Amino acid sequence: MTSPTLLAAGLVLAAFVALPAAADRLPDLPRLGLAKTDASVIGVSSGGYMATQLAVAWPERFQGLAVLGAGPWSCAQGTLRRALGQCMTSRLGPPSLDELEQRLADYRELERVGSAEALAELRAFVWHGEKDEIVAPALGAALAEQLAGWLAAPETQLRFVQSDGVGHGWPIGRRSPPPPATELGDCHQGGGTHLLGCDRDLAGEAMAWLHKAPPGADEAAEADSLTGDLLHFDQGDFAVKGLDSAGYLFVPEACDMGGCALTVALHGCGMSAEQIGETFVRHSGLNEWAAAHERVVLYPQAETSLANPQGCWDWWGFAESTWQLDPLHDTREGTQVRALMAMMDRLQEASTPR
Repeated sequence: MTSPTLLAAGLVLAAFVALPAAADRLPDLPRLGLAKTDASVIGVSSGGYMATQLAVAWPERFQGLAVLGAGPWSCAQGTLRRALGQCMTSRLGPPSLDELEQRLADYRELERVGSAEALAELRAFVWHGEKDEIVAPALGAALAEQLAGWLAAPETQLRFVQSDGVGHGWPIGRRSPPPPATELGDCHQGGGTHLLGCDRDLAGEAMAWLHKAPPGADEAAEADSLTGDLLHFDQGDFAVKGLDSAGYLFVPEACDMGGCALTVALHGCGMSAEQIGETFVRHSGLNEWAAAHERVVLYPQAETSLANPQGCWDWWGFAESTWQLDPLHDTREGTQVRALMAMMDRLQEASTPR
């Protein structure tokens, strides 16, 4: 028998999908009653840095963290100079994990991040292409080392993968039908949309590791069997500096009545819908895996601006107050962190009949 909560979730989602929005506004992000356990966050490049910020700020809210093509937590320490010279290239030398550990301890004392005990329980997946010319591969190794120091049993909780001959971006496997060739970057050089035609399903690998899927479950479902809706929603309720006006949400058919789990997927610089259309939200491979394993995928969107021309997530402090000498972007008080967590809260709230 269907519970009242699940029935209400189905009614709200049906209204979200079926009713046309007002001419000047997209629908709001719906309340779907998603499970508050088993949530995960995955991100690439700046989205990878932001994903780690979310997991460190609120580890009790996430089971899994996956990072593609990014370096250690809080690497920039609030300055663009470090972001460019230590967290993308090694021009200023490698980041000091000891310094970052002290920063974490200071934040923890002020309750600006989650507990060490909650952080120790995460499952984590780190991937980096060894031909990455945007974010140095050594930075992915530094993140893996940092995570290994936090996790209770890194040998069983952490998977670190380096791929020979692969550039900066998000590798995708073969799909039927495949995305247009113009929407794929070269596996070795990256570029374009930063979706890399490498014949490797990184989304499936990462999600299977985070959620302990059985052997073979990392293989994405065939595209023609994908069942679900990609919804375009208004981000206005969560408006902060750096967020675009609209985001995307993939809801598998099996999740129409609520009760599914949630994955937050964060694009990288140059990968927002404003810049590459719906390429990332349709072709990353996440939707196929989510449909097969009953997960809703939230695709928040960052925007371009004079302060952030590439539409990156805030991993160096640009979205904080201009007068703030020590930005709190990498804490629970960070403006973008709070906005993204508020989106999670909305999706995990029980829906109410209208």
